[in-house]
Amino acid sequence: MTSFGLLPEGLRDRLPPQAQALASLVRTLTDVCAAHGYERVAPPLIEYEASLASGSSRERLRFTDPVSQMTLALRSDITGQVGRIAVTRLAGQARPLRLMYAGQVARVRGDQLSPERERTQAGAELIGSDSPAAAAEVLAVAVEALTATGLTGLSVDLTMPTLVADLAAAGWSLGNASLSDVQAWLDGKDVGALRAAGADQYVPLIAAAGPVNSALAALKQLDLPDPVLARLDAIAALAGGLNGVSVTLDPTERHGFEYQTWLGFSLFGAGLMAEVGRGGAYTVAHGDGRQEAAIGFSLYVDGLVDLGLGQEARTRVLLPVGTSADIGAELRQQGWITVAALEVGAEAKALNCSHIFADGAVRPA
Repeated sequence: MTSFGLLPEGLRDRLPPQAQALASLVRTLTDVCAAHGYERVAPPLIEYEASLASGSSRERLRFTDPVSQMTLALRSDITGQVGRIAVTRLAGQARPLRLMYAGQVARVRGDQLSPERERTQAGAELIGSDSPAAAAEVLAVAVEALTATGLTGLSVDLTMPTLVADLAAAGWSLGNASLSDVQAWLDGKDVGALRAAGADQYVPLIAAAGPVNSALAALKQLDLPDPVLARLDAIAALAGGLNGVSVTLDPTERHGFEYQTWLGFSLFGAGLMAEVGRGGAYTVAHGDGRQEAAIGFSLYVDGLVDLGLGQEARTRVLLPVGTSADIGAELRQQGWITVAALEVGAEAKALNCSHIFADGAVRPA
């Protein structure tokens, strides 16, 4: 049995027209970000593993660099690379720094909802602030970018990744459990375990999940410290600015948001089983130990391609042998895709052309 032509599990070739759709979608997403002042950076696909700050180390494909003999890894996420650029090569730039990116990421294995081991990721990062105003901008740009691709039924799920730790620090009793235990039980909605451990005070947080307005109302009935109440006001304002988008809040959800600070979010769309993007507030470490606030989002473009988005409506026309170059140039100027025949008698449909240039005009093939 030969492996010629086969690909490893979780990898695939993108063929026409999906490959072109992928490129078109990336352009659409990055054009929206650029229109909001985000400038593009292009970090490498491979780095020293120690430099890759974001993404789980368990997700990275590693190998030894034959030159340096150090461990290299394929990136499983680009966010951390953008942060590295921001605090090194762009450390002297004025803040907030708005950067965007697009490229391939790879991981050791996929999951049930997203089996792909290689994905195209596009996103934007705002370095230097994680204020409510910064959060509102970043979420609005993400929603605008996805809307520009033609994705419908957009919804945003918000979370507060540091909420439980903040409440524990403010005096909420963990009972005889550890902080990580309580966080895990809240992730799993395990009321029994919380009560058995004497962490009853956290149980109402489980019910305070759902549509954002009702979730916020439930949270405000609790004995929350002032900084958390201010955060709830910021989330209310944030949700209020997302017109035409369904917004929910699960205040204790942490899975996948372990590195986020006061806000995390996931983005979903009609027809997609898995999230189309995620993001939130986080910090970037400088070489001197300083922590710089940041907020951003990552979008996963392949799901949009699989929905059939990004396929351009331009029509292909066959130019028979002998057609002048000027005619071809004029047709392309008009928006046609031209395919030049290389031999007499070439068939338009065999070359995926719906039209042919004949008798001085474009005609259906």
